[in-house]
Amino acid sequence: MTRKGTKVARHKAGDRAADRRKSKSARAQLELFTAAKSEPVKTHEKASPAPPPAGRPPVNQSPLTATRRATAEVLAQKQREISVSEFFVKNRHLLGFDNPQKALLTAVRECVDNSLDACSDAGILPSLRIEIVQRAENRFRISVEDNGPGIVRGQIPKIFGKLLYGSKFHTLKQQRGQQGIGVSAAGMYGQLTTGKPVTILSRTGPNAAAHHFDVTVDTKKNQPLVLRDEKADWDVKHGTRVTIELEAIYKRGRRSVDDYIEQTALANPHAEIHYAPPNQEALHYPRAVSVLPQEPKEIKPHPYGVELGMLMRLLQDTPARTVAAALKNDFSRVSDKVVAEVTKSALIKPNARPRDLTPSDVERLHAVLQNVKLMSPATNCLSPIGEESIRAGLSKRFVADYVDAVTRPPSVYRGNPFQVEIGLAYGGDIPADELIDLYRLANRVPLQYQSSACAITKAVLSVDWRAYAMSMSKGALPTGPMILMIHIASVWVPFTSESKEAIAHYPEIIRELRLALMELGRRLASHIRHRRRVADEAKKKSYIDKFIPHIGIALRQILALAEREEKRIVTTLRQTLERSRERMV
Repeated sequence: MTRKGTKVARHKAGDRAADRRKSKSARAQLELFTAAKSEPVKTHEKASPAPPPAGRPPVNQSPLTATRRATAEVLAQKQREISVSEFFVKNRHLLGFDNPQKALLTAVRECVDNSLDACSDAGILPSLRIEIVQRAENRFRISVEDNGPGIVRGQIPKIFGKLLYGSKFHTLKQQRGQQGIGVSAAGMYGQLTTGKPVTILSRTGPNAAAHHFDVTVDTKKNQPLVLRDEKADWDVKHGTRVTIELEAIYKRGRRSVDDYIEQTALANPHAEIHYAPPNQEALHYPRAVSVLPQEPKEIKPHPYGVELGMLMRLLQDTPARTVAAALKNDFSRVSDKVVAEVTKSALIKPNARPRDLTPSDVERLHAVLQNVKLMSPATNCLSPIGEESIRAGLSKRFVADYVDAVTRPPSVYRGNPFQVEIGLAYGGDIPADELIDLYRLANRVPLQYQSSACAITKAVLSVDWRAYAMSMSKGALPTGPMILMIHIASVWVPFTSESKEAIAHYPEIIRELRLALMELGRRLASHIRHRRRVADEAKKKSYIDKFIPHIGIALRQILALAEREEKRIVTTLRQTLERSRERMV
């Protein structure tokens, strides 16, 4: 090795030694910094290592070797089934019981919905008596009585003391209730806030005995607890009376029970309602029509609205022995021709047993069903209010110059039929300098909360009402003397939550709402412009009536006319004006 190479090697060795010394010094400084950060050392005292914080392993102990606080067996012992009643006790806001004022409205609404549905199913013109009595400052007792068919004695405890119990969930036709959870949840809320049971009086016929029940909910088991079951004297032929005492707040105005009762009378013009608010004079809403609405017919699921998991379950539970029979009998609008086309495209034998299909077979079948051309589902499952009934209800309730309504043809979303209806009242005694009143309804039930989250409100705001002779600010409802009532009827209304307060924004629903709004807007604009023309002509007529005598006097003086000729000229001018005004009108 040369002298130059030896010198370079010595320099490299020296650099490595210097790096080791720097690294050792840096580690020492880091240890001192860490110790000082964890616990400062006191002067003249020997520092002792600080104990590890609670719940953390010591510094020199790996987290992987820390003592476990619970084993899988201990965790398994803590796990148990959650009752649906327990869930809604802790999450009652999901059902509309999130504040006392809203709780009163929700409880009344659930009882009224049950009564109207019962009368509708039995083909009886409803007659309801609703009473709210104030028991204390924040305690009220509500009673809802109907003239429906009554309830069989053995079913009363389950209907009012068990959540998710009813006959409507698996039925595809228009009805107010859907989940079998409303009235029992109202009773459970009353039980939680006041400790009082739900009291039920029911009678199924003039020759049957009336039964008196006091029922509470066992929230741990989601089962009814019957505190009283006895016969009672009740002077009605048939019907049901439900009484619930609950903690609540009563207020008047918008989103109140009073507002709900008024809108319910509008949406159900065939119903008679007697309403006694607390500490006030009773109100009576007579029937606007004396004919029952069209009875909705139950339909079967449409293939377009069936998801893959649901199809798997239906094929496992079907009583049909072949796939072809299952598709024809368990679904609507599936003909022999469609069955042959679907099974051929899905590579499935028509005579195969439904339970023998593999998941991949069902997945292919589902994909083909979604793409095959099918007829829309039958629409006799819907019972719209009707244009004439809407006009009659609005005319009976409001003093207006113009009342109109439109009912769109039925349409479909996700295989579920639905229909949009809109009515409006304009002018008259309705305030002209305020935003319009928007009444949202679904299956004849008023929706009073979560307006901004509802598809109905979105559709109204998406229409440019200035094109229809109304004033409108950006992002707000139009201003003017108008009541707008919008109703959606469906076999399954897509509510955004269990409290049934807003409708989801399905494109098909938004489209139908906009088409109905624009059609009614064109009619309204024609009416408003016609009234403006009439007002302008009346104004012009008043001007000429005012100046015609002066014109006659001037002509008489200028032309030296006789008084008789002056009167003839004035009469001719008036007649000419009348003919011109009639042509304009």
